[in-house]
Amino acid sequence: MAANYQHLRAFHAIALEGSVTRAARRLNLAQPTLSQQLKALEARHGVNLFENRRSPLKLTAAGQDLFTLTERLFSAAADVDDMLGEAVSLDGGTLRIGGDCPPQVARVIARFKAISPKTLVQARMGNSRETMRWLADAEIDAAVASDPPADGQFTYDPLYTDRLVVVLPNGHPLAALETAPIDRLAEETLLVREATSKTRAFTEQALGAAGVEPRETLELQSRETIREAVALGLGVAVFFSSECPPDPRIVYRPLSGLVREQPLRGYLVCQRDRRRSAVVRALRAIAVELAASDPG
Repeated sequence: MAANYQHLRAFHAIALEGSVTRAARRLNLAQPTLSQQLKALEARHGVNLFENRRSPLKLTAAGQDLFTLTERLFSAAADVDDMLGEAVSLDGGTLRIGGDCPPQVARVIARFKAISPKTLVQARMGNSRETMRWLADAEIDAAVASDPPADGQFTYDPLYTDRLVVVLPNGHPLAALETAPIDRLAEETLLVREATSKTRAFTEQALGAAGVEPRETLELQSRETIREAVALGLGVAVFFSSECPPDPRIVYRPLSGLVREQPLRGYLVCQRDRRRSAVVRALRAIAVELAASDPG
């Protein structure tokens, strides 16, 4: 009895994700539809493929054997699409992209719209952890993420390199210098992001390596709020250079002195099993282009 291809695709996605909900997002199908396809596959062949229906789903011995086969099947199918050029067209559709650095996301979107003007683009901004969770849950098609953790289910294309700068109100004594000595931050109120922020983590690493402790620390929840607070004279901040739009009330200065900070590296991250799609191919080509022009 021949197996139904769509039913096998449903099983494979559920086995990969360990959840019907996440698999439905990955395949862009309704959850009930996916559940029905799995039940039809099991009923048609008289086999139980999962031990229960509670997440995380665990494969039975038969499910493990089938998953080994479907991995080969869908890898071969992707190779066929790649050879025949039958990937989804860029003419229309929707690109869902998320990121932790709005200016870098905007750069990617601008280049993508230049080659695919009819595609609707939806963008979500969050921190790096949130962005990677959205990608893992198939809530977005691609992520722009800073120093993301390595994971075999994703592809990683270098996109940019960034370094820390000090954000000062116009008229601050340090604004008169070409660079801001890191030890002078011991005299300042430092405005910082939330504890999970990469910017905050890199700032604290740089200060700790230099043995510098700010006079006072004030935690705020967004770049925009911190920029306004700096402009109002509530303190100074440390941002990555790509987070620094022009503002006549604010001055940006590179750090100097005993600075041992590591550069922040940003990547375009995509689901590995979608790497042959037209959208992901286009995004990865854009990443190569933008990385080549990156001054960092």
